[in-house]
Amino acid sequence: MSARAYPPARRGEDSDVVHGRVIPDPYRWLEGDGAESRRWLRAQHELTEEYLRSSRPRPFFAERLDRLMAPGTDSAPVWRGTRAYFLSRRPGQEHAALYCRDADGERVVLDPARLGGPGNAGATLDSWSLSPTGRLLACQVSRDGTEQGVLLVADLVSGEIVDGPIGGVRYPTVAWLPNESAFFYVRRGLDESPGAVRSVWLHRVGHDARKDTPVFGLGGDARTSHRVALYHGRWLVVSARVGTAPWNTLHLADLAVSPPDEPRFLPIPLAPGALGFARVSRTGEIYLHTTGAAPRGRIRAMAARNLGTTAAQWDGRSWRDVVPEDPDAAISGFSLLEDDRTDAPRLFVVRTRDAASEVTIWDGRSSRCLDRVALPGAGTVREVSVRPGAPATAWFTYTDYTTAPTVLRYAGPAARTGADRRTTSQATITTRRESYVSADGTEVRIFVMAPASCASGPDRVRPALLTAYGGFGAAVTPSFEPSALAWVEAGGVFAVACVRGGGEQGAAWHRAGMRGHRQNAFDDFHAAAEWLIGRGWTSGDRLGVIGASNAGLLAAVAVTQRRELYRAAVCIAPLADMARYERFGMGPAWRFEYGSVDVPAELDWLMAYSPYHHVVPGETYPSCMFVVFEHDTRVDHLHARKMAAALQHAATGPGTVLFHVAGGLGHQPRSRGKGVAVGADALAFLAVETGLMRSR
Repeated sequence: MSARAYPPARRGEDSDVVHGRVIPDPYRWLEGDGAESRRWLRAQHELTEEYLRSSRPRPFFAERLDRLMAPGTDSAPVWRGTRAYFLSRRPGQEHAALYCRDADGERVVLDPARLGGPGNAGATLDSWSLSPTGRLLACQVSRDGTEQGVLLVADLVSGEIVDGPIGGVRYPTVAWLPNESAFFYVRRGLDESPGAVRSVWLHRVGHDARKDTPVFGLGGDARTSHRVALYHGRWLVVSARVGTAPWNTLHLADLAVSPPDEPRFLPIPLAPGALGFARVSRTGEIYLHTTGAAPRGRIRAMAARNLGTTAAQWDGRSWRDVVPEDPDAAISGFSLLEDDRTDAPRLFVVRTRDAASEVTIWDGRSSRCLDRVALPGAGTVREVSVRPGAPATAWFTYTDYTTAPTVLRYAGPAARTGADRRTTSQATITTRRESYVSADGTEVRIFVMAPASCASGPDRVRPALLTAYGGFGAAVTPSFEPSALAWVEAGGVFAVACVRGGGEQGAAWHRAGMRGHRQNAFDDFHAAAEWLIGRGWTSGDRLGVIGASNAGLLAAVAVTQRRELYRAAVCIAPLADMARYERFGMGPAWRFEYGSVDVPAELDWLMAYSPYHHVVPGETYPSCMFVVFEHDTRVDHLHARKMAAALQHAATGPGTVLFHVAGGLGHQPRSRGKGVAVGADALAFLAVETGLMRSR
């Protein structure tokens, strides 16, 4: 497709002058939805639809993705007495519903698609919290993937909605009082405006939410997020984090000595610049997972009664180490296994080692490692759930590249059971865990999925896809990814690089790829491409990249920094204009991760890689497809619009540049059908552009 075939896009004269630096912005008009923008969007839609309609690979990938997603998934159970509650998307269903399993069998207790009749068919259950007896359920329900839903309270005995809707919530954590009369939750202020401060409120069931009581965080920074938990009906823990800062604060209130509507909080001491997460045992001991003086994390303990004393410094004598830092593995989470008969709990500890999960069991009093849980393979453990009164039992989900999320049960060294959800792809796909060296000598992990004939290494040069994340301390560990399996089933290679900026190796790995060090993440990604080419897995004219959100930014940087390494890219919901990212969507919350144009040195960081500003007219670029989601409330469409227009103007080679709006979606697909559609579009484009399949 030649540049002449693209819809016309006026290059304006807009620019900003920031700290004396002139920053051109020729497509500023695409930030709005005026008549000129709407014409451009309609023309882009027609161009992309024509491309996809005539694409022979698209039906192929749609069929395979539908098959791979068909089996459905279950979450780990949450127990209330002898009843287990869990989310389940059954084979062929679009969305998950909440089920209950007891002596009478399984039944649906809440299906979000039925809450509001036929008009709610696209509703999803975003978060849910059971009251102590399981009689009441507080849940967030949203539609069309907006992530901005309403909080409802359902009576699971009668099946009726008994409270709500309460607005201003976004994946709220809910903590019920023991008598089920009220709960703590997180919401925006009373006006519910987008810029309102999120804070912790106490809501009394059946009462007007406008009369709820604020108990923490009112009047703070609008970027602050909170999490709230109540342990044993007594110990109220609140976490506060400004944006995506790599540190937070923790606060504890004892509801045995202060009322729920006026809890008296004391700070749980954390080291400056550290992240922390706390649980409280039945006997009132705080178990704290912290990165203070331990970038890969450790777990410490202290009696709650010592809070507020001079001995309660984060590194003082009141604390004792329960789980020490491991120099080669980062703690990703822990749970307490306890009951009324034990003085000290056991700790179910999940670590990430060599970019995969491992689980160990620790004694909360003696600080001894009691057991190492055997996992099915090199995969990822999530959703740990414990049952009150079962001190040696935990449920969790396990997944890897060929295993859909599977619920497993740990019940001591001799009993581990779980359903088998391995796909048929396991027999035809090999997964290799390798490492390579980045530009500055840093060793980086990479996973390579390929056809079974490549079990001992590459058998020939194949079209390949490379992805990574490299941001916000998020660890990229093996998980079931139908798009990767479909690509490999078609004969390609799919690689996942664990670049800096993520959390695979703890807080230091994150910091090494954030803010002024972000180029490390890009260098790691380029080094992964060079390694794949050098090892014979693929070649520069057959290598594609794919990424969403922060990974979409990574993909856009890749094709502007090292365009000779890549043949094609799909950038999904990407950032691209780093000079103006703070003005839109959730941009203000990301300043701790990327930096701010308000600071001269940080502006230099951002402009050193901002993809939109590094498109050079007249150069040859890889083929690119930019995908945005209609109801995305995190990343504004302007980034992909402006980047697509700039590349369409600049391109001189044979590459194709497309812009696509996926309807009925938020920041990511949340139903089976939408996931199939988005994945088939992306893989079809990459298959044609990398030569995996012919276009027709």
